Amino acid sequence: MTLIALDPGVQCTLQAAPRIGLRHAGVPASGPADPVSMALANRLVGRAPGDACLEITYGPARFRFGAPVQIGIAGASAPVRVGGIPREPHATLKVEAGEEVGIGAATAGARIYLAVAGDLKADEFLGSRSTYLPAGLGGIEGRALRKGDALTFEAAAPVAEVTTPDALRNPPQDSFALRAVPGPDLKDSADFPWAETFTASPRLSRMGVEIMGKLPDRHDAGVMPSAAVFPGTLQATPQGHGFLLLVDGQTTGGYPHLLQVIRADRHLLGQVRPGNRIRFLPRTQARAEEDLRAKQALLETWLPGFRL
Repeated sequence: MTLIALDPGVQCTLQAAPRIGLRHAGVPASGPADPVSMALANRLVGRAPGDACLEITYGPARFRFGAPVQIGIAGASAPVRVGGIPREPHATLKVEAGEEVGIGAATAGARIYLAVAGDLKADEFLGSRSTYLPAGLGGIEGRALRKGDALTFEAAAPVAEVTTPDALRNPPQDSFALRAVPGPDLKDSADFPWAETFTASPRLSRMGVEIMGKLPDRHDAGVMPSAAVFPGTLQATPQGHGFLLLVDGQTTGGYPHLLQVIRADRHLLGQVRPGNRIRFLPRTQARAEEDLRAKQALLETWLPGFRL
């Protein structure tokens, strides 16, 4: 059974559960930029949260299915058509053999996830099928999909049609309030301009997003010993800008580590697009852990076994 990429758009990659436990070897976890949206798409077709999906950046994109299948779409706000008929995301959708699935340009948010009821086949590397573009690993030959690529998937028994509960449909937005704890290179939490609104620049990828705004003056930017960094780390660059790391970001860095976006909000970074506004909300470590438990409890009502 095949899925043909008629037009995969700006960037479409196959993503799945991340590579865990390899950061010490310099291998980022990769995986979905927005793991919550990917898990929601998989839930619509009876798949596990980390099963392989297509991650579509911005759209538009078009695909043709060679056999009847159920699909699920979640993530950025974008119009969806199945066989030319407008359909709603966040619901189990039936696609007939030969029908085209079209996803329009996202109007808010950056990444859309397309899940298929049958298991998508892809290259596995170090325990994950996720595509890591900088090194060409996993997914489909380690690269983004091209026009004409044909992916195979297994036949699957029909699943009960469901819709995502409204409480879990985090509507993609134009502004983000990200909770964060002070990083090791911020001498005092009061030194950070918490009231500042930053703007996401066009320098944005799965590796990270540059943000423009007033940061504390750091004359040591770029001359510090390298230290561990993670998705959600906010670094200060020598140019005076901030750089927020995402799932494909490097594992060590020599720029000052000002903030760490808390685990409960890290998935939101995958929906930031150029021009979006970003504010940071201060959290203590204890409060960050409370926030994580609260969000985890909410997600588990619909996504059993899913972990942020």
